[in-house]
Amino acid sequence: MDNPALTKTPFRRLLSLDAARGITIAFMIMVNNNGGDGSWRFMNHAVWNGLTPTDLVFPTFVFVVGVSVVFSCEARLAKGATRASLARHTTLRALILILFGIVVNNFPFFPLEHMRFYGVLQRIGICYLVVGLFYLWDSRAWTKVAALVAALVGYWVLVRWVPIPGVGMPGREVPFMDMTQNIVSWVDRHLFPYHLYLYAPLHNTRDPEGLLSDIPAIGTALIGVLTGLWLRTGRAVKAKALGLLAAAVASLALGYLWSLEFPLNKNMWTSSYVLVAAGYSLLLLTLCYWAVEVMDWRKGWTYVWLVFGSNAIAAYMISELGGDLLWSVKRTAAGGITISPNDHLAAWEPGFFQSTFAHIPNPHWAAFAYSVTFTTLCFIPVWIMYRKKIFLKV
Repeated sequence: MDNPALTKTPFRRLLSLDAARGITIAFMIMVNNNGGDGSWRFMNHAVWNGLTPTDLVFPTFVFVVGVSVVFSCEARLAKGATRASLARHTTLRALILILFGIVVNNFPFFPLEHMRFYGVLQRIGICYLVVGLFYLWDSRAWTKVAALVAALVGYWVLVRWVPIPGVGMPGREVPFMDMTQNIVSWVDRHLFPYHLYLYAPLHNTRDPEGLLSDIPAIGTALIGVLTGLWLRTGRAVKAKALGLLAAAVASLALGYLWSLEFPLNKNMWTSSYVLVAAGYSLLLLTLCYWAVEVMDWRKGWTYVWLVFGSNAIAAYMISELGGDLLWSVKRTAAGGITISPNDHLAAWEPGFFQSTFAHIPNPHWAAFAYSVTFTTLCFIPVWIMYRKKIFLKV
């Protein structure tokens, strides 16, 4: 007889996961359009080592992707899809996400000599590809734990103990976790010279979504997969919620302890950052799971997050492409408009801000009002898509 605690539940859409995804994408849009210099510190990334709430947004989305892999694959397998067809679908979807990311990065001018190939959607695509194919090949939890440990420990060894060519050993010839002289940035500068996020003429530095830092980012997605496997067991709903809470506390404790040796750093996606960010992601999912699945609060406050969460990629692309247009459309001296990558002070976005929200006396509230307004405008087309049952699926 099967152990009921280990028997997987029949497939059912997890609305709490949609709510968590929606909260994450809404906050991602807000912090990416935070109103500028007047915004509160928590609406900005840490400059280097350290952590702000903004630094938790991206890993939470990657974590949710990992959870979704389990539910999506199991739903399609239950409908008769083969693992081979799902592997092809996973690969195609990842490639489309990467392509979308390149478009978002370089829209609307696409400068071939300095096009950025790394990026947010690219990292999501890579993580989705790796954990998706891994799950289809082997759905056991212990193999995910082994891969997670290998990714996090291996990345720490790589950053801490591998000499940087032409520079030396971290912690000896160069400070450990130096902002530009580290093995992660060194690889990116040589792989895609002058195509990085932090690029300026004659100054090629680093990229926060670079190649080697994909390794611990995959670890973030693997924690999501393990979470999905836990939620797919036949345990009682309250027991699952308590399990999520226990995992959150353990992840936070281990991550903060490791940060004493390997600092929290979103730019390099350090192993300690993976665990701490996963802990907070688990807390968010615990709250959503308790509210939606345990307390059955499925109307009212959850509606906005469900709308955002059901079309998260569409919401993100609308916000990024819309923001790029606002910065690229300029006022001319004659009073007309033009599209140009230069002279940001003449762009619509800061001009619109100065003529409206800058009149709010408190600069923090002024920036926050702009951020909320921008996010609300992005919600409108996503809401229309939701009402018409149009969902961007790649």
